[in-house]
Amino acid sequence: MDPMVAQVVATWKQVYTPIGDGGYILPALVAGIPLYILFYMLAVKRAKGHFAAGAALLAAVGISVALWGMPAKLAVSATLYGAAIGLFPICWIVITAIWVYNMTVESGQFEVIKTSLACVTEDRRLQAILIAFAFGSFIEGTAGFGTPVAITAAMLVGLGFNPLYAAGLCLIANTAPVAFGALGIPIIAVAELTKIDLMKISSIVGRQLPFLSILVPLWLSVTMCGFKRSLEVLPAIIVAGVCFAGSQFVVSNYVGPMLPDVISAIVTIVGMFAFLKVWKPKTIWRFADEPATSGPAICHYSPGQVLRAWMPWLVLAVAVFIWGLKDAQAMLNVVTMKLDWPSLHNLVIKTAPIAADKAYGAVYKFNWLSSPGSAVFVAGLLSIFVLPNYGPGKAFGCFFRTIKQLRFPIVTIAMIVGLAYIMNYSGMSSSLGLAFTLTGSWFPFFAPIIGWLGVFLTGSDTSSNLLFGSLQQTTAQQIGVDPALCVAANSSGGVTGKMISPQSISVATAAANMVGQEGNLFRFTLKHSIGMLLVVCVLTYLQAYTLSWMLP
Repeated sequence: MDPMVAQVVATWKQVYTPIGDGGYILPALVAGIPLYILFYMLAVKRAKGHFAAGAALLAAVGISVALWGMPAKLAVSATLYGAAIGLFPICWIVITAIWVYNMTVESGQFEVIKTSLACVTEDRRLQAILIAFAFGSFIEGTAGFGTPVAITAAMLVGLGFNPLYAAGLCLIANTAPVAFGALGIPIIAVAELTKIDLMKISSIVGRQLPFLSILVPLWLSVTMCGFKRSLEVLPAIIVAGVCFAGSQFVVSNYVGPMLPDVISAIVTIVGMFAFLKVWKPKTIWRFADEPATSGPAICHYSPGQVLRAWMPWLVLAVAVFIWGLKDAQAMLNVVTMKLDWPSLHNLVIKTAPIAADKAYGAVYKFNWLSSPGSAVFVAGLLSIFVLPNYGPGKAFGCFFRTIKQLRFPIVTIAMIVGLAYIMNYSGMSSSLGLAFTLTGSWFPFFAPIIGWLGVFLTGSDTSSNLLFGSLQQTTAQQIGVDPALCVAANSSGGVTGKMISPQSISVATAAANMVGQEGNLFRFTLKHSIGMLLVVCVLTYLQAYTLSWMLP
């Protein structure tokens, strides 16, 4: 048979309304079954993550083949493709981040870090804002892809935070910076996809997320201790929120999408440190199960000892920043190994209204040198030389113990990403998104929900933008709304779905050493995710009509 004919025969076209009378509602309800299973097992049954992910994955594969008509060979290949991406680069980031943390603990240096931070502030509310929000935003801005949650959750647990709160607070904090994460990749990717001006999308996102950013420090504190006790640290909360939101607005609107997180985080950290030099809360708040403090903390370590203890994290921050630079990425990507994924690459065809008969590529990139996880790994190697009495033998022993510690999260993450990819390649994700296009003039309100759904499914704001960016653009044009607004809202709404994404929850539970409690963490973050999403939904709707003057 002619090879070209064989290729045509082997392709499969996505169908978005495979059941019912051609409407979008019934297919969307059925396409959501794997998500209902995941939700039920995590939120109701409180099942372990790998059991919940496995059940949802099996359901997705079965439905994609039996109802969406996807050939079984393509379905299995799409699932394995997603699982491979789950292992690398995602699990690679988690493993290396927890490895650096474990080394600082084993070497005794984390005790120095705890003491030095307590000398800045012993208050758990302010520690959470400094680490989960400010430092986490810096890591999100430079690396992204789960790195900030893995690092900050481990740090908060090491400081003595309740593990559930450590993981939950880091997930809640990792919202406002996500749209500009990894040096602006989510915005850059969707601008390239839709051909909408990059600065226009960046500016609109920069006129939505600051309203959320200014609330996040207060949100974290209220989550920990309630509104009344949060008023005790309101001045510091205002400093953190204004520093971050103000910087985010200015940089995203007048510089571009690459540096809002990095600059906002630096401004916030400097602003907080300077403010806490001249202001202290009247009462120190700690968790109920912690012993009461007996006075201000006194740092018994010299500045040199403190600097040495923080050095692994400083090296890590510098490494992920350098790794994220465009020129560095171009140089490091030279050694990237690419594989057209067998029995999948260009064999699935996207159809209207998602795309006009466009082949769905599946190229696996083993960018072993340019991956953010490799930056963290290099930082770990360099840390060996600054950690006292801690040589290569101990470091690599710690590395393999870390892999053993994370064996269940690794399996969970692989299955979760496999679930996202089978839903994407089968067209089930698109069936879910298309149902929202029936909302007519109310579509701007629902546009962030589509982004939220996309991040819940994929764990990535970038992936959500690539999945639904064209849909947002097309629907906005049909109802007479600025397409850039709905495309930007996909990214802004998506950030609120990060905290409930099973992939993110798996990373957080691994970092906080609470494997098997994924259901508890999901329940912890769900209400916060919905609350923040509604803020973005209302703002987007108002910007589409009443507050259209806010748009660039």
